[in-house]
Amino acid sequence: MAKKKKITLVNLILMIFTTIYGFANTTVAFDQMGYASIVWYILAALLFLLPSSLMFAEYGSAFKDAHGGIYSWMAGAIGERWAFIGTFIWLSSWIIWMMSTASKIWIPLATLISGHDSTPSWHILGLGSTQVIGILGILWILAVTWFAVHGIDAIAKISSIGGIFVSLLTVIFVLASFTVLIANGGQLAEPIHGLSSFVNSPNSEFQSPMAFISFVVYAVFAYAGAESLGGVTDSMDKPERTFPRGLIIATVVITIAYSLSIFLWGISTNWQHVLGGNQVNLGNITYVLMNNLGVVLGQSLHLSAGTATMLGTLFARFAGLSMFIAYMGSFFVLIYSPLKSFIMGSNPDFWPKKMTQLNDHDMPAFAMWTQAAIVAVMIFLVAFGGNTAAKFYTILTNMGNISTSFPYLFLIVAFPFFKRRTDLERPFEVYTNRVWTNVVVALVLIVIGGGIIFTAAYPIMTHDYSTAFWTIIGPVFFGAVAWAFLAYQTRGQRHQQN
Repeated sequence: MAKKKKITLVNLILMIFTTIYGFANTTVAFDQMGYASIVWYILAALLFLLPSSLMFAEYGSAFKDAHGGIYSWMAGAIGERWAFIGTFIWLSSWIIWMMSTASKIWIPLATLISGHDSTPSWHILGLGSTQVIGILGILWILAVTWFAVHGIDAIAKISSIGGIFVSLLTVIFVLASFTVLIANGGQLAEPIHGLSSFVNSPNSEFQSPMAFISFVVYAVFAYAGAESLGGVTDSMDKPERTFPRGLIIATVVITIAYSLSIFLWGISTNWQHVLGGNQVNLGNITYVLMNNLGVVLGQSLHLSAGTATMLGTLFARFAGLSMFIAYMGSFFVLIYSPLKSFIMGSNPDFWPKKMTQLNDHDMPAFAMWTQAAIVAVMIFLVAFGGNTAAKFYTILTNMGNISTSFPYLFLIVAFPFFKRRTDLERPFEVYTNRVWTNVVVALVLIVIGGGIIFTAAYPIMTHDYSTAFWTIIGPVFFGAVAWAFLAYQTRGQRHQQN
């Protein structure tokens, strides 16, 4: 029998980097905070990514034979009921992702076709662009669910092609930015005015202390995905040494990559001139910045105005193609993968019987159509809520950030309880001192919890109750659904006993 190949230090670093680093996160960061976002990305890496990833590695090594992922981790630490609620909220983050992506996927497609975001001009039967995007998003989620339920997952394989295209996009961005910097004699489009440029946001919506602190959720979101790496410790050679070293190196590499990328946007983009207008939102920011980079590159190389414009359109179209392929490939996997792993890995008694049944294609069809209905209804309510495009995409981004960050509260809170268990074999252990463990847990909770609270509170303070409602509804709604399922299960057990 062939010996199983072990994950090396270099393999581990590459795995962590590809799982966590997201090109689009850098454009959102530059739009929201400019150079000031760099500080938050560094703090989030030190106070969230590094300590939490080491916790997830301990979970993963102790429960390496469990197939329920984070559900198994929490069930082994704080019991099945709280694990079910926490994992259900984790599932909501993927549902919110699908809701957001089903709406955002039309922007890269429009950019690919026309060279710029033409969705603001999409009108049909008297409906505004936001409503049209909403209807297209609903049709998309229904179509993808139909394909996935029937076991047609070949399209999911293009996600690897999407990864290659996004990597190429990153390379083009870096090379073009440095070319502009050299051609312009080191002059930045977004000038640096001492330390204040790295503290104060050029965005008027992120200048109050509360809004400033709430940005930590954007930074935490940019580092999301570390929990998926917790289960690989048993595939490493000497994991007690390899994983911490790999994690520390990867954290440094990812933090530098994010910080450098955010800084590089300032080479070609003057915040006020490019991002200060009404045509830029969190849905099209990546394509706007890539278009601008192409134009500025052409101007820096003293090309004609027409050629520079064409270069900008080419950059935007390539960004549209890359992101569209990546979104589409991811969608066909995520439409069933998180839901199926949760249903199959958790206690079947917690679910109504129909939710756990698999069809002929080994898919939980009823659960997937229920998921599709929830996503469709939420897209409809947000799209037809009278929001402008900018507000629509801000709401979607905030919903995604909050629902992605919220499950980490459960995982971190459960960690001290997990450490108290004396019946577990722990092949990998970093947190050996109880006091130090509690201090680190408290610190990570303050970072995540503070970011969530400020993100939710800021729109309330500014009387933007619509954004506030949609920002917090994800975890609240799905937490309530989890409670309802548990109540249903408890009632069923009572009937059986009687």
